[in-house]
Amino acid sequence: MDKPGIHPYIPIIIGVISISLSAILVKLANADAGVIAFYRMLFSVVIMSPIFFYKYVHEIKILSKRDWIFSSIAGIFLAFHFILWFESLNYTSVASSTVLVTLQPLFAFVGTYFFFKEKLSAKTIISGAVAILGSVLISWGDFKISGTAFYGDILALIACGLVTGYLLFGQDVRKRITLITYTMVVYSISTVVLFFYVLLKGESFGPYPAVDWMWFLLLAIIPNLLGHTLFNWALKWVSTNVISVAVLFEPIGAAILAYFIFAENLIATQVIGGMIVIAGIMLFVVDFKIISKFFRKIS
Repeated sequence: MDKPGIHPYIPIIIGVISISLSAILVKLANADAGVIAFYRMLFSVVIMSPIFFYKYVHEIKILSKRDWIFSSIAGIFLAFHFILWFESLNYTSVASSTVLVTLQPLFAFVGTYFFFKEKLSAKTIISGAVAILGSVLISWGDFKISGTAFYGDILALIACGLVTGYLLFGQDVRKRITLITYTMVVYSISTVVLFFYVLLKGESFGPYPAVDWMWFLLLAIIPNLLGHTLFNWALKWVSTNVISVAVLFEPIGAAILAYFIFAENLIATQVIGGMIVIAGIMLFVVDFKIISKFFRKIS
């Protein structure tokens, strides 16, 4: 395998910083959750269109009826994931919201267990129990602060479940087409869904101040296209587990940024609960056999 021009960990670090900015940019934008989600997806589609139509448009022909159905469901789930997650940021802190959304790996395992009959290992059960304990602690602390913060936590958890559904329905389609084509199809469907959502809710498509258009565009460029694109690039040289662990630092980065930008202070239950959630997910995604072999080699 050819060596990359730069160490893969550098793009991974940039990717983590990029996705950490997602919640920050949402809170900076002065618009409804559906509108922010719509423009994030619309601008992503517009930016991707030249490369898609130049190189990948022919792959549309190989999509089966089932592929279109699954892609449509994935696009709907992604649309409502963004709506609920962005809405949660109006009620709870950046730290609580992003930590709860990172429960995605465990939601995914529950989905694969019920839909694909994958077996439950002892490590998975333990890691799931640990992460759930952390999320309960965060929600309990937020509920003591206010009912609205607890409501925001619930929205974030539902958003987490929806993004997991998006991934589950998409994984089968992704086996047959490239990332660019799949992303273009799902993002386009998601954009259409969000358009009608905004229209039916009577939310305003505009006009907005120039600064808000900048936040919409940056949401498309930084977390959507830059962050996840860098992760996909790095997968050529590092394992999926490395990426999975790296993503766990998103709530940490988001919480630090929220502290400096919005003066959001963390309470004890958020800090402790967040650390427990991250520990639980890390227990789930890390291959401890590889780690033990590594330490045996260096000892």
